[in-house]
Amino acid sequence: MRILKILLLVIVAVNLQAQTKSNLELIDIFNYEYVSDPQISPDGSKIVYVRNFKDVMTDRNLSNLWIIDFDGQNNRPLTTGNNNDYDPRWSNDGTRITYKSNKEDDKMKLYLMWVDTRESFALTNTSSAPSNVAWSRDDEYLAFTMFVPGTSESIVKMPSKPEGASWNAPPTYIDKMNYRGDGAGYYKPGNTQIFILSTEGGTPMQVSKGDKNHGSPEWSEDGGKLYFSADLEDDEEWQPADSEIYELDLNTREVKALTSRFGPDYSPKVSPDGKMIAFLGNDDTYQGHTNTELYVMDIDGSDSRMISQQLDRDIENINWAPDNQGLYFQYTDHGDSKLSHMSLSGNVTAVTGNIGGLSLGRPYNAADYSVSKNGRFAFPLASTSHPADLASHVTGNTKRLTHLNDDLFGFRKLGNVEEMNWKSSYDGLDIQGWLVTPPDFDSSKKYPLILEIHGGPFASYGSVYSAEIQAFAAAGYVVLYTNPRGSTGYGQEFANSIHHDYPNHDYEDLMSGVDAAIEKGFIDENNLFVTGGSGGGVLTAWIVGKTNRFRAAVVAKPVINWYSFVLYADAPNFFYRYWFPNKPWEDPEPYLRRSPLSYVGNIETPTMLLTGEEDYRTPIAESEQFYAALKIEGVESAMVRIPGASHGIANKPSNLIAKIAAILAWFDKYKQVDEVK
Repeated sequence: MRILKILLLVIVAVNLQAQTKSNLELIDIFNYEYVSDPQISPDGSKIVYVRNFKDVMTDRNLSNLWIIDFDGQNNRPLTTGNNNDYDPRWSNDGTRITYKSNKEDDKMKLYLMWVDTRESFALTNTSSAPSNVAWSRDDEYLAFTMFVPGTSESIVKMPSKPEGASWNAPPTYIDKMNYRGDGAGYYKPGNTQIFILSTEGGTPMQVSKGDKNHGSPEWSEDGGKLYFSADLEDDEEWQPADSEIYELDLNTREVKALTSRFGPDYSPKVSPDGKMIAFLGNDDTYQGHTNTELYVMDIDGSDSRMISQQLDRDIENINWAPDNQGLYFQYTDHGDSKLSHMSLSGNVTAVTGNIGGLSLGRPYNAADYSVSKNGRFAFPLASTSHPADLASHVTGNTKRLTHLNDDLFGFRKLGNVEEMNWKSSYDGLDIQGWLVTPPDFDSSKKYPLILEIHGGPFASYGSVYSAEIQAFAAAGYVVLYTNPRGSTGYGQEFANSIHHDYPNHDYEDLMSGVDAAIEKGFIDENNLFVTGGSGGGVLTAWIVGKTNRFRAAVVAKPVINWYSFVLYADAPNFFYRYWFPNKPWEDPEPYLRRSPLSYVGNIETPTMLLTGEEDYRTPIAESEQFYAALKIEGVESAMVRIPGASHGIANKPSNLIAKIAAILAWFDKYKQVDEVK
């Protein structure tokens, strides 16, 4: 299907060479491709990466594996077909890779491939898909996690039905705190356990036990032990952010905790010489946001210490440097995802920036990288002008290796993206944002403006490509997206400034940004629109309860009533504890004061609600409450329900199109027809 797509686009591009490029269309969503999970070989000579694409006929997000030389030569597929091939991992000797695929049937299996011959075979045929695959250092074994079904006893006993009778399915009995998850649905009985498997095949052997979930395994140098993160305590259901690093002895099956403080400890990485473990975590103080720090300890758990005091940012994706003298890591800083090195004394040295672009829909900072044994890097290259492409980096030199969307952009025009900064009218806080102008922009004219607000709220937008933002620009709108207080990438104080206060003063940050955009002289003040999803949906609903300056609003997958949300979302043990000072029945005032529902009587702005029907993070009942309240108040309103969609609405390409189409239809309905003057 992808080859057919390329041929069709090339033919169209040739026919349009003499014609002017046209704006993007919504159907172009199906033509986007992007790179993810690039894995560089141990010797740094080759990169295997996931090439993501879409099938317009089956409405599916698909992926194959490709391989390319470090210098960009010999780019070719390792796998083909309308499959989901992903999660490649090199053996330590660089001769083989493992990957997951559903190419044979609907079952996701773990495969092993010899890279030189492309021969491969399925290592597993289990009912659950393996995850978090790790090669032992001698390449003889794999460790991975896999869901193990359990049983759930019901106290509800039904009598035997008469022979031939047709009854409803028996009632579902639930007695767990967390019984469903967004995107996962209602949890089945069971938990995630650790397995090992010979690289020659065979039956996976379960090496962990118990009724708790186990995290990604990491091998010891001699192959006799595994290290993993988990919360194995009896109260784990009540402490959602507490976990430890454990050692599992493969000979005795003994499990020993190597950390013990209160807070999350995870992502253990054993040093090349096998003498130390690095890991991520923080001391949990029930703050809305706490920076993720980098720690190291001796292999037996002694001499544990934090080394990241000098960097006021969240640390992600750690990998030891080959010399054992520090670690590589990624972090987000002012909308840019960066790759750096940290010495064991905490000194930070920049490697490169502009990594990311893994969130195709909205411009979130989502990044990844891998590093070879000789200090070469592979990463997805972020840009506002294209979805993620593949890049290599060595000794200060970055090279773009792929141009996956040149066929599409050969005859489509994009909106221009420029960074802008302003001070909040609330307290003078510096706020960063990006202004996107339509193709063929003319600064002498006036354009309608869309304020688009990110979710989280502890997340960030950045200088990356966004299909949604570019679709809005293609429709003739100027778009402002920004990182108000509470966003990550600006330090602990900035992110946690909304602790027990969200969504209060984000309002001034956002309105000041709209004012700063208007000051540029090309915004039609009578055609202002606002939208956002999740946390952005909260803020959109909050804004229309505070001001009538916007002609229309689209509130996507919001929280409307905090009192109901903390009890109805998919983590009832988390939100009330970290985002509020007390339980709602102990102190309802903050819940009501911070709920957009409390201000519905002020709303005059025509407002659309948009949510996936299977959203368990911000359940559609939140949208239904707001919709009913708006109707009762006589506000022009509508509700759009995306069938089968969870909180991540774009689980199907057509869902992303539906979301964009709904937003534009609502704004076009209320936009003044002479918007461009």
